[in-house]
Amino acid sequence: MKGLLRPSRLAPGARVAVVAPSGPVVEERLQAGLDLLRGWDLDPFAAPHVLDRHGELGYLAGTDAERAADLQRAWCDPRVDAVICARGGYGAQRVVDLLDWDAMRAAGPKVFLGFSDSTTLHEAFAVRLGLVTLYGPVAAGIDFVKNARAQEHLRATLFAPETVRTLTSDGTALAPGRARGVTLGGCLALLATGYGTPHTRPGARGGLLLLEDVGERPYTVDRALTQLLRTGWLDGVAGIALGSWAQCGPYEELRPVLADRLGGLGVPVVEELGFGHCDGALTVPFGVTAELDADAGTLTLDAPALR
Repeated sequence: MKGLLRPSRLAPGARVAVVAPSGPVVEERLQAGLDLLRGWDLDPFAAPHVLDRHGELGYLAGTDAERAADLQRAWCDPRVDAVICARGGYGAQRVVDLLDWDAMRAAGPKVFLGFSDSTTLHEAFAVRLGLVTLYGPVAAGIDFVKNARAQEHLRATLFAPETVRTLTSDGTALAPGRARGVTLGGCLALLATGYGTPHTRPGARGGLLLLEDVGERPYTVDRALTQLLRTGWLDGVAGIALGSWAQCGPYEELRPVLADRLGGLGVPVVEELGFGHCDGALTVPFGVTAELDADAGTLTLDAPALR
């Protein structure tokens, strides 16, 4: 696995598009997020269908075609420097096949930021565009609009990425050791359900896999990890960093599942690296070569996330 192309960092005045490829968006939070971005001297705007709701499927922000069109239009607009998802939820799997990846590749590199359900898009951006992406707080997310730690780390990643090259765990090593590889990952459930699709990598060989999830029970976490183990998707993975497991039951019940399913891989595994569905979530790049030190609880990027 090789490192991917890093987009340019943002500068004051950069044009930022906010899109909703997944679930419906709360207008008040969207406005708060846009105001925060304006406070960073950025020039944000909401795509036309961000506040739409699907007429029959209330868990979607507009129709598949509308959500896909917003994302593609924003990405292919030469005036736009970054595309940020408004929220997660569900729906990215329904739009990823509707995008014109040739046109998006021709548009050139720019910043893409999203998390949770956007895991599907992170994989597609890696496979189809060969591009480093950012997994972190979204524009209409509670963490983004209310948590200073999340805001500060994201802002540093966007404007001064060399200042946040090392992420430090709040936990311990689930399995000791050091490893080097290219970062990838996201939401466990989306990686498991994406296996075998055209826009997902065939495996994590040579990678540092960053995993987290929300709202799953210990046995469904077991099920998703077992799926990845049985398919061989985890064969050759260099190391694993675990983020948050919000609403996945008491951690003392989930930890044995993670140890049982991941401990046999014989690679370093670090816990609680502070990304995902948690308060003060850190922004992590996918597609960057890094070193994982499970004993020290650190993930150190070889180069800044953005150029």
